[in-house]
Amino acid sequence: RIGTAALAVQVVGSNWPKPHYTLLVTGLCRFQILQLLKEKPYPVAEVQQLDRLEQFTNGHKSEEELGELSEQFYKYAVQLVEMLDMSVPAVAKLRRLLDNLPREALPDILTSIIRTTNQEKLQILDAVRLEERFKMTIPLLVRQIEGLKLLQKTRKSKQDDDKRVVAIRPNRRISHGSVTEDEEEEEDHDDVVMLEKKIRTSSMSEQALKVCLKEIKRLKKMPQSMPEYALTRNYLELMVELPWNKSTKDRLEIRAARIVLDNDHYAMEKLKKRVLEYLAVRQLKNNLKGPILCFVGPPGVGKTSVGRSIAKTLGREFHRIALGGVCDQSDIRGHRRTYVGSMPGRIINGLKTVGVNNPVFLLDEVDKLAKSLQGDPAAALLEVLDPEQNHSFTDHYLNVAFDLSQVLFIATANTTATIPPALLDRMEVIQVPGYTQEEKIEIAHRHLIPKQLELHGLTPQQIQIPQVTTLGIITRYTREAGVRALDRKLGAICRAVAVKVAEGQHKEAKPDRAEVGEGEDCKEHITEDAKPESISDTADLALPPEMPILIDFHALKDILGPPMYDMEVSERLNQPGVAIGLAWTPLGGEIMFVEASRMDGEGQLTLTGQLGDVMKESAHLAISWLRSNAKRYQLTNASGSFDLLDNTDIHLHFPAGAVTKDGPSAGVTIVTCLASLFSGRLVCSDVAMTGEITLRGLVLPVGGIKDKVLAAHRAGLKRIIIPQRNEKDLEEIAAPVRQDLTFVLAGCLDEVLNAAFDGGFAVKARLEHLNSKL
Repeated sequence: RIGTAALAVQVVGSNWPKPHYTLLVTGLCRFQILQLLKEKPYPVAEVQQLDRLEQFTNGHKSEEELGELSEQFYKYAVQLVEMLDMSVPAVAKLRRLLDNLPREALPDILTSIIRTTNQEKLQILDAVRLEERFKMTIPLLVRQIEGLKLLQKTRKSKQDDDKRVVAIRPNRRISHGSVTEDEEEEEDHDDVVMLEKKIRTSSMSEQALKVCLKEIKRLKKMPQSMPEYALTRNYLELMVELPWNKSTKDRLEIRAARIVLDNDHYAMEKLKKRVLEYLAVRQLKNNLKGPILCFVGPPGVGKTSVGRSIAKTLGREFHRIALGGVCDQSDIRGHRRTYVGSMPGRIINGLKTVGVNNPVFLLDEVDKLAKSLQGDPAAALLEVLDPEQNHSFTDHYLNVAFDLSQVLFIATANTTATIPPALLDRMEVIQVPGYTQEEKIEIAHRHLIPKQLELHGLTPQQIQIPQVTTLGIITRYTREAGVRALDRKLGAICRAVAVKVAEGQHKEAKPDRAEVGEGEDCKEHITEDAKPESISDTADLALPPEMPILIDFHALKDILGPPMYDMEVSERLNQPGVAIGLAWTPLGGEIMFVEASRMDGEGQLTLTGQLGDVMKESAHLAISWLRSNAKRYQLTNASGSFDLLDNTDIHLHFPAGAVTKDGPSAGVTIVTCLASLFSGRLVCSDVAMTGEITLRGLVLPVGGIKDKVLAAHRAGLKRIIIPQRNEKDLEEIAAPVRQDLTFVLAGCLDEVLNAAFDGGFAVKARLEHLNSKL
């Protein structure tokens, strides 16, 4: 029940992020509690003073009384201090205290500095008589000195900084009213010294080094209780961890790179060619800036995975940044350090993660960036993706320039329509179209099937998927530009086979029906899986007799259900007023049916199917061109009039009404559909078309030719009508697809109509009449 009375000198702290206060006090005297008066809201007691600080003023009297005891204590105290590192400010201050303070004050001071337990400290506090206090403190000093001697013997190659391991406390810290150990302060001081060494030995730029040294000086003078202390320290640690000059060495062997790319990806010749060109130029010039590529194509064609393969080919680190739905420009540039919870942007965080300054950065889904009140992240990317500016990219958090010129940036997108023109101009766009059926078959058997077999624990000796079956999956169960749905269907097949294999192993484990059971299982498997290949004569005897399970069309129907897509082209073209167009979507090319009907009315044109403004204008263009050329083609309405809208209403419908449609490429399809309606003739069932029209009957070029052609090829069409000025786009189409299709290049609508109808679309010869002027 003995304590210390103290006078509060200073209170420092804050309530954020949690209440934390540091109390600086000056000790006055010891006291003893006589009676506790109350405990709440704080303790109040009646106390008795036990000693006074003024008693130390008469030093000569105390020295005479204590004599040898105080001299012995002083000798041990000086010995302890001299064993420490005098370059440490706290040690030098302690040495001065030994010479300046009265001997009677030294036991209390040294007890608070050396390593002692709380119980020992309380015993010293309870010792009111000086003689008793000296006698209790001297053994503690001797113990500390012996411990230091033992530590110095066992220490091998430690530097002078390690002498600070001895727990000395030059002052006391009181947090929330309780005295706590201040060892953490010394450890933090050591960490700050180590951090400063790291900053000086790092290879950061001169500007960054100047900023870091300025911040480290502020950090040394800053109390640890300040919120800014942690922010500044995190900033300096990030600056040290960034790879200012650390890079990986590129693998520049073109032959090895070609082998790696071919093994990882089938087709994609444009991408492979561009990577090999970069490698070739890097061999000739070492300080080449990293290119900024943008892969544009439908989902599932391998844009993201080919970026990983490029990093593997170059021998560089790979980091993916998903930009889909990002609506804050601080995600790119970071937050300013004045904000609470500030942090660097994703670019700087990515560099910290990979640890080198020349990685491959994949900016995934760059076309799905959003804009909000927090800024436009697409605008923030302008500096990152500009080769003339990114050598001095300034993150708001760092506030110093960082060189991004060696980073190989690869952006992926499904469409360029939603990418701002300024951002698109800074990137080298490489189109990644969908795969042909032949390419999908090769990809399935080279990559997808082995991957699914490994994932499901199967072997080629247990399941066989012929190429004919793979083609059936592609044409009947998937209709996509990529291979994701194909991969899922193959996974479903492997799961069904895994069930059969597991059941077969379970039945084989029963010895009592080894022979009969195998025969019955084989018969049952034949009925369910459509006559799998029997290898009982030639197969390994260790395998069950029904292995390998052969997947054919009957097995597909049992596993995947009825076909999802049918060849409905010929069935829907069995009456006039129907034509097939080709459309481009971010998911790849699609075939599009256009249907028209007429009825008695007031000459109105009705358009349905969620059409955009451009497509509505194309429909009005088409009806206007047909009305102006009705006599030429002998097109009449139901009453035989050449005015097609005379007492006649026309309804144009584009099926799949839940899907929004827009674009100019449906113009020739609408003209052909209406011409079929008014002439009563059927459009050829194997013809698809695309192209923009003008009021004079010209056919203008459109985009997405390769995706549209692949969609027509998937649907089983044989003839495709395209604008004549799109002939150059046919070179991008694979040779097997071009051999299966017949292309009609049309420059005007006359050529389109002649190619769309069997036997051509006859034009009535016009007789010239001379009017007499008599």
